[in-house]
Amino acid sequence: MLVKTYCAAVNGMEVTTVTVEVSITRGVMFHLTGLADVAVKESHDRIAAALLNNGYQFPVADITANLAPADLRKEGSSFDLPLAIAILGATEKIVSDHLSEYMLVGELSLDGTLQPIKGALPIAIKARAEKFKGLIVPKANEHEAAVVDTLEVYGMNDIGEVISFLNDAYTQEPCKVDTRKEFYENQYISDLDFADVRGQENVKRALEVAAAGSHNVIMIGPPGSGKSMMAKRLPSILPPLALTESLETTQIHSIAGKLKKDTGLITQRPFRSPHHTISEVALVGGGANPMPGEITLAHNGVLFCDELPEFNKHTLEVLRQPLEDRIITISRAKYTVTYPCSFMFVASMNPCPCGYYGDITHHCVCTPGQIQRYLSKISGPLLDRIDIQCEISPLPFKDLSKAEKGEASANIRERVLKARSIQTERFKDYPNIHCNAQMSERMIHEFAEPDEQSLDILRKAMESLKLSARAYNRILKVARTIADLDASPKVQAHHIAEAIGYRSLDRGDWGER
Repeated sequence: MLVKTYCAAVNGMEVTTVTVEVSITRGVMFHLTGLADVAVKESHDRIAAALLNNGYQFPVADITANLAPADLRKEGSSFDLPLAIAILGATEKIVSDHLSEYMLVGELSLDGTLQPIKGALPIAIKARAEKFKGLIVPKANEHEAAVVDTLEVYGMNDIGEVISFLNDAYTQEPCKVDTRKEFYENQYISDLDFADVRGQENVKRALEVAAAGSHNVIMIGPPGSGKSMMAKRLPSILPPLALTESLETTQIHSIAGKLKKDTGLITQRPFRSPHHTISEVALVGGGANPMPGEITLAHNGVLFCDELPEFNKHTLEVLRQPLEDRIITISRAKYTVTYPCSFMFVASMNPCPCGYYGDITHHCVCTPGQIQRYLSKISGPLLDRIDIQCEISPLPFKDLSKAEKGEASANIRERVLKARSIQTERFKDYPNIHCNAQMSERMIHEFAEPDEQSLDILRKAMESLKLSARAYNRILKVARTIADLDASPKVQAHHIAEAIGYRSLDRGDWGER
């Protein structure tokens, strides 16, 4: 007897419907075809134990199970449930009339309990697109999958419930999630606020400009000057996620298995802060089973690299292409996957190995050669891709001891939102362009062309600082954002001057002060 069930395979951001075909004839062998990996091949033993512990015998017969399309790689343990149900359907333990109406995914424990899987949300989106009536998932994944409307999502605890449900011996209401209510209620919840930061007004201004235009930023200053503190508060002044951005971000985290239990949509911008010992593969993604890396998990959010020179130099260099293209394509012998990675790159660093170069309250013990070697760990091409480079000075005691709080994140965010609304209107005719940092060279000439006075200031800066053409474009992008914060239709001389001031590391006087 031949029975078919349906599930899905996730490869990168793409989801493919997989038909599980099981044919049973006389014999004693079990054959699994369809380019399955080790985890899928081991499903035979898990299914046999799960069925036995739930009162069903694994059939003694010649069983051929095929996962179609057969030329698509199948990875992971989410195929356990559809394989088990197909085998029971082929032995007539399950009425097969409803099997074509549902997509099934889930890993089986030996006692039949359904364990959570990765990628439940993109699988649910695929099930709706394929016109399935419903999706059966492990209980731990139901809230995540139920974000997709017009699809009945059933969270099951074990295979016994699935069997009873398909045999119409057990009724269950599909999981319902008010997606919009959940999304809008949690948008502005944040434990971190710029009101906790006292002083450092120049750095707050730089971060406000960065947030308004989604610019990359690096902060240079001695230990304890507040670099990490302010970087962690940056998401609190960023514009809230749009619903489409939230859905895309949640899909990525679902594929990576990073969603918390009972989480529907991710409602706040991601903030990823990898340790400096991270490998290249962990940063950009890949591996034996291609998974998203930190730059993809930071998509639509912030990637924060603390103590940037401590990162492996080769690891940092792999960031150059994603920072420009905002996508990462991982090519290996057996697969090629593409992940989105449009993120704000925020970094911090000490000015020298001991950390106190330029600090008037401490004596720096580093030689000029040591300082240059330390700074050279960050290559020129990578620095070119960082729009804003700002120095942080230690906070004087009189500022540190102030009783009044700093400006709240909500007030800063209001100004950022006004600047972003100007950019949204400006780029309404340009698909996939949402902020100034994403402008192409042609758009820079159209929207950020400086006047004669500004051009003269920029020419002198280019000559004295020996800036590259990429740095020239970056200065104009930042100047355009500063003009937007001033609600100025034209880029003026003081906007250019402020943008040039955010190129600290391009100066040639490091190690000479």
